[in-house]
Amino acid sequence: MWDRLLVDCRIATLEGAGPANPLGVIENGAIAIADGKILRVGKRTELAGFRAQEVVALGGAWVTPGLIDCHTHLVFGSTRADEHAMRRAGATYEEIARAGGGIASTVGRTAAASDDELLEQSRRRLH
Repeated sequence: MWDRLLVDCRIATLEGAGPANPLGVIENGAIAIADGKILRVGKRTELAGFRAQEVVALGGAWVTPGLIDCHTHLVFGSTRADEHAMRRAGATYEEIARAGGGIASTVGRTAAASDDELLEQSRRRLH
């Protein structure tokens, strides 16, 4: 038995995506969850024979199973790409901050940039 079964949803799987179905959408989908893990994804009819402690009807909502929000921002004064190399080389966050990096540097550079500069940088990131 599953802990939870999400039903009546449109699932964007990206599997088998092609010109006719670019998101790999499963209409009238269902997602089975147990112990905090996604066990099955498919059409509701494919999961009909299984039981769940809780069935949640999503009213046709879109679902992307397993999607992780990477927490990104469009508007920021500078990237921290150089810090990635420092982290890979073993630097701690404190060492990076002492070298002028870290979130405080991003906040400072964003505050120092003009609205026009931020707008132009953001436009470039979109394209």
